[in-house]
Amino acid sequence: MKKPIVISDPFPRTLDLIFTKKKLKELKTKYKVLIAPNKNKKKFYEDHIEKVAFIMGQPDLDKNLLSKAKKLKAIINVESNFMNNVDYSYCAKKGIHVIATSPVFSKPVAEIALGMTLSLLRNIHNAHFDFLKKREKYGLESNLKASLLTGKKIGLLGFGDLAKSLYPMLLPFTKDINVYDPWLSKNKIKSFGFNPMSLKKMFKTCEVIYVLAAVTTKNKNLVNKSLINIMKPNSLFILMSRAAVVNFKDLINRVKRGDLYVGTDVFPEEPVRKNDPIRKVKNILFSAHRAGALREAFFSMGDIVLKDMSLISKNLKPKFCKRAKLKTVGLLSSKPVAIN
Repeated sequence: MKKPIVISDPFPRTLDLIFTKKKLKELKTKYKVLIAPNKNKKKFYEDHIEKVAFIMGQPDLDKNLLSKAKKLKAIINVESNFMNNVDYSYCAKKGIHVIATSPVFSKPVAEIALGMTLSLLRNIHNAHFDFLKKREKYGLESNLKASLLTGKKIGLLGFGDLAKSLYPMLLPFTKDINVYDPWLSKNKIKSFGFNPMSLKKMFKTCEVIYVLAAVTTKNKNLVNKSLINIMKPNSLFILMSRAAVVNFKDLINRVKRGDLYVGTDVFPEEPVRKNDPIRKVKNILFSAHRAGALREAFFSMGDIVLKDMSLISKNLKPKFCKRAKLKTVGLLSSKPVAIN
């Protein structure tokens, strides 16, 4: 029996990044792997797509090219952001699964979000640097602006994979969790035991707000001065999804007032310029888009890719990767990552 053919085109990922040696051996044992070239890629796909069962990557796949893919069962996006370069309607019509490995990042991002929250509330990072500079403060003097996470009123902007990994970590501290997600019904949010809340009320009343929403054509600059400026004094703003959801100029202007604390893993332009003025803004805890980039997270990609390929090969639905939903995938507009 001939092995199913897989096109490997994972840039910016590599096979060594997303598969352990053992899992890579499993991939090559079960499937015939064709490596897509960097040059003349379109011709490569035109020559090979007719016999391919799986495409592992996120190449440009229009209807004309997909119409030649007589055996194609799934397109597996290992960059993890669905992009506007695939004819999703045609795939849905032909039963071609389009899935992404984004779930592997949710727990690592959630853990660092919690870490940033605790560090901001207790000033852990600044106290550390004060000690190194021999200007540390002891006891209560070092905690005059500190507070507990316990009992805080939490706001989750977006209730996808990230939020679903984060909220169990928050529950030991507080049950006052409020959610804004226009893609979910109020009853669905209530079914998790949380309060559906308008954006305005969330920003006006919550003490810790997490931005966890994917970027869409409808929510760019959603969080601007009209929301940021009504946040409670000494509240926290934690940005863990994508920078385009937030108007950074408005955010920085509020932070400079000195009564808002921010943790961010993402920025409008990355890498951030060395002379970018944001580097000198106080009350911001910076993370260089590293929240999800763990070796174990990348290796988890290989695991779920193999699991879903096995299911799909048996004519079963994938259940480990995230499935592209035809109703919403066209609205997504996150920037592709450039650095692993």
